[in-house]
Amino acid sequence: MEQSKSERIGVTMTDVHEGGCFCGKVRYRTTGAPKRVSACACRWCQKRTGSALGVSVYFDQKDVVFTQGVLKPFGVISDAGRWIESEFCSTCGTTVSWTLEFLPGHRGIAGGTFDEPTFWYDLERFVFARSKPDWLTLPEGIEICQAMPG
Repeated sequence: MEQSKSERIGVTMTDVHEGGCFCGKVRYRTTGAPKRVSACACRWCQKRTGSALGVSVYFDQKDVVFTQGVLKPFGVISDAGRWIESEFCSTCGTTVSWTLEFLPGHRGIAGGTFDEPTFWYDLERFVFARSKPDWLTLPEGIEICQAMPG
């Protein structure tokens, strides 16, 4: 069996990864392996990123610590009808983190906000494939969901 990207670069439960917003005023540290890594093309992810999709790296809330700066919250109702509270840097506007009604006890981190190597994690699934652009080809070997799974 081929090793996952996390295994190839030696990600373990005690690994620490850091990141932050574009201007550097907000910083965070994660500990351990992510609980879930997803890409999503729902309208909320498209709007919050200004792009075709968002990449979400989920950890237990206890495994995410903000080490610098203050995040500003913004709440919305998702395409699936559930609450989302996103948190962004009040200086540069980068969405750094969020919590979700359907994932209690977890915190999402915006995948592109990690320090290099930025994409040290493996994508596990793609959600809201029904609203992805036609030009976007999804990789083989991941779970693909047309909407938010049950």
